Amino acid sequence: MKTKVLTIGLSLIGIVAIAQKKEIRKAGNAIESGDYKEAKSLLTSVEGIISNEKERTQADFYLAKGNAFLAAKDQSEVNIEDLITAGKSFQKAIDLGEEEEGKAGMAEVKRVLITAASEDQTQQKFSESAKKAYAAYNLSKKDTLYLYHAASVSSVAKDYDAALGYYEELRDLGYTGRGTIYTAVNKETGDVEEFGADENKRDIYVKAGSHIKPSTIKEDSKRPDIVKNIALIYLQKDEKEKAMKAIQQARKESPEDTGLMLTEADIYYNLGKMDKYSQLVEKVIETDPNNATLYYNLGVTTSKMGDPEKAIEYYKKAIKIDPEMLNANINIASAILNKEQALIDEMNDLGMSNADNKRYEELQKERNDLYKEAVPYLEKVVQKKSKESAEYKQSAQILSQIYSMLGETEKANALKD
Repeated sequence: MKTKVLTIGLSLIGIVAIAQKKEIRKAGNAIESGDYKEAKSLLTSVEGIISNEKERTQADFYLAKGNAFLAAKDQSEVNIEDLITAGKSFQKAIDLGEEEEGKAGMAEVKRVLITAASEDQTQQKFSESAKKAYAAYNLSKKDTLYLYHAASVSSVAKDYDAALGYYEELRDLGYTGRGTIYTAVNKETGDVEEFGADENKRDIYVKAGSHIKPSTIKEDSKRPDIVKNIALIYLQKDEKEKAMKAIQQARKESPEDTGLMLTEADIYYNLGKMDKYSQLVEKVIETDPNNATLYYNLGVTTSKMGDPEKAIEYYKKAIKIDPEMLNANINIASAILNKEQALIDEMNDLGMSNADNKRYEELQKERNDLYKEAVPYLEKVVQKKSKESAEYKQSAQILSQIYSMLGETEKANALKD
């Protein structure tokens, strides 16, 4: 009697197994016909008991489920939850031995998510873009570049809580983003195309003749920016102690990292501690004395601290290193011309006595000397900048006024024309 019961039980299991396979086949047919809702329903009806089946049947089930949830994207806007479900299903199929189809499905899920994230960013849907990029990263926890994208666009969206979580995860992972990108120019379009870190793929296209001018781009570490953004988000949330703790912890790990020094300096700048800012930047300059940008930045903060003469010194050092740094020229001219207001105020307060008239002439000469001192820097900007740029227009307008004040009418009219 017991044997008969066992036989009937085994028969029932066989019937269930046949039914499950039948539902999986039906789901496959539904996917092919575009009836994704029906495919999902059929797969859901057998999911609860699929774990009792052989690994081959389970793998077929998860491949079908992955395809059903992935293919649903064709009927509507990309649904993150559907794609996450598809990715998990493909991963289970891989774990059950269906590596080829499972990995192909997983790669397609990631491609769809990243494409959608890129389109969202183009349309300035930054929060949506971040969620899709993070979903792509979360499928395998390997593509940290997607996590970095999620953090960056969350910051742009001012979703600081999400951005903070992403940046802290990047920090804890030790992500640097440092690497090499291989590029080549597409002969047909003339555009520079990136091949990521795949040098061989780039070289194949070049050898085939479709691409020319192969090039290599070295990417610097993004870790200083990551730590900086963590700190700045804490500042945004008015959590100053956490901001300083974040950067100081990173500095302990890499005390000679100039990027982290500048990040700490930026925090002091945001806190209004200009003396601390200047000390750190000066320290960085000692290690990198030929960095024009450092001198320029130090000039900006020194100017804000109310020391225009010292600021001009820094700007001049920046220009000596990089003669084409036109913003430094603009700021020197601005610092010089800012001295004019004190002269004007004194001129307006003078009376009509002989002594006052004499002083007025002295002040007028000092004023003209300021103009003459500022002219070469403004002329450099006008010579080098595009006429459509804001820097050109502003500099040309000021320069024209100075020429008029100095009696150089021909030059003033030339700029006006």
